[in-house]
Amino acid sequence: MSPALQTLRRVFGFDAFRGAQAEIIGHVVAGGDALVLMPTGGGKSLCYQLPALLRSGTAVVVSPLIALMQDQVAALQQAGVRAAFLNSTLEAAVATEIERQLREDQLDLIYVAPERLLNPRFLALLDFVATRQGIALFAIDEAHCVSQWGHDFRPEYIQLAVLHQRWPDVPRIALTATADTLTRREIVERLGLEAARVFVASFDRPNIRYSVVERDNPRRQLLDFLAAHRGEAGIVYCLSRRKVDETAAWLCEQGLAALPYHAGLDAAIRQQHQQRFQREDGVVMVATIAFGMGIDKPDVRFVAHLDLPKSLEAYYQETGRAGRDGEPAEAWMTYGLNDVVVHRGRIEESIAGEEQKRIERGKLDALLAWCETMACRRRSLLSYFGEESGPCGNCDTCLEPPVAWDGTIPAQKAMSAALRTGQRFGAGHLIDILRGKLTDKVQQFEHQRLPTFAAGADLDDADWRSVFRQLLAAGLLRADAEAFGALRLTDAARPVLKGEQSLLLRRRNPAKRGRGKESTLATRRDSPQTGLDDSTRALFELLRQWRAETARFQGVPAYVILHDRSLRELALRRPLNREDLLDIPGIGAAKADRYAEALLALMP
Repeated sequence: MSPALQTLRRVFGFDAFRGAQAEIIGHVVAGGDALVLMPTGGGKSLCYQLPALLRSGTAVVVSPLIALMQDQVAALQQAGVRAAFLNSTLEAAVATEIERQLREDQLDLIYVAPERLLNPRFLALLDFVATRQGIALFAIDEAHCVSQWGHDFRPEYIQLAVLHQRWPDVPRIALTATADTLTRREIVERLGLEAARVFVASFDRPNIRYSVVERDNPRRQLLDFLAAHRGEAGIVYCLSRRKVDETAAWLCEQGLAALPYHAGLDAAIRQQHQQRFQREDGVVMVATIAFGMGIDKPDVRFVAHLDLPKSLEAYYQETGRAGRDGEPAEAWMTYGLNDVVVHRGRIEESIAGEEQKRIERGKLDALLAWCETMACRRRSLLSYFGEESGPCGNCDTCLEPPVAWDGTIPAQKAMSAALRTGQRFGAGHLIDILRGKLTDKVQQFEHQRLPTFAAGADLDDADWRSVFRQLLAAGLLRADAEAFGALRLTDAARPVLKGEQSLLLRRRNPAKRGRGKESTLATRRDSPQTGLDDSTRALFELLRQWRAETARFQGVPAYVILHDRSLRELALRRPLNREDLLDIPGIGAAKADRYAEALLALMP
């Protein structure tokens, strides 16, 4: 057995590596630089934690978020690893003690915030470490923070090239779950990783079920979706702070343990809410994108979007926070015509240059096309990131295949209505014209005199919204943000308008209440308790209760003690002694020593 595999078994309690982990670890242990692109939950942390234990010296891990640092260090300490962190939350005396441990070679890993790392005093401390025990490696976690165009941009990350300049012989490993090609290029250029070996793992998360529903009554739709996830942890993303606050308050009224999180809240409240989400079971976090990066909670069972994210990259990253433990999870989103106008407006109003705006428009178009796809969602998502796959059988389009219909004539009517009104109006007014509604606005502009007035009376409002949404997604129409969402034809519309090209559209699926289409798709396939008989399930719940009490006593998240998968195996195998415990996945030597007495006492 190789030293890497022996250490994996002894410290972390696992018998085998996953995917490219073994290759990455071997490369870094040998002193090579690496850029690791691996999905959330794919085991990125092990790719630097294990080399840190196999190489001489102390490993320095750059991490952007305090919560992530604290939880990862807590988990390592549970496994018997000498780990610590340095950030702004520590009192001066505690920080001084950790620096002493670092100087005296008493740490295997030290986690630091980028701003702390770049402090001249800390750089001098690392100079001392390098000349004494040596620096084992530099790990740059969440490396996409180097991208100036990403919403997780951290200015300090751009300066991390100093690591290679100052200590050229120390291997570096940069890690990210972001699959954007442009961001990858930025990471390589800004961190000086041109000579690094790039490892790209599969970005497939087969345990996540993807589904998109047409926005009808979003609160009711969300509640129907959450009915299948009562008592489970999840995240609900909203675009605005106000919507976050209102949605969280409303979910509380519905009996759910919901908390708001956004940058407008006091820092102490944000920290309190994040800790509750991390350490309690069944908490729903309602948040803007200010929440999520670096969240290391493995048992998030769902991520719901009440608003369209900014891109497929953002969507992938946000939904990737679900199901990190490998158990079934869901990514659910409501999507409507107004999303297009809002996002297009944000792009046009930004201070970015024209080239960057062009890139952002392209990303939005790709997301809209994905929302309207009739193909397998997982296959389309992976294809966007350059990965080929077959139909997954576990997304809404696979489970409830959409019906295509010839939408050429309705598309011509819709575009004709836009043209005949001077391309100055949004979808709502155009739909009123097409359906023959004599509203005040229609009469004000005398649009009842147009040939297209009442030409689309055979379709209802929702059907027409679906048509306009798909025309936008297909690039035949564009929403002019400066003209309050006025719909304008693009050059691509001409062949369809002239009848030279037909157009297939996706037939709208009417939203159903209760155990309808949405909630059918939300039905869970499995859970950690699935397949357990009554006595085994009772033991599993007893173990969860013990874990919760132990975590509360130690002031750490429950999953830091043991994951659900470990509890399930304990309930199934019912170990009799310490050696039996070491056969349970996730229980290494340190955890066996620490918890053997308590766990064995619970066995029937």
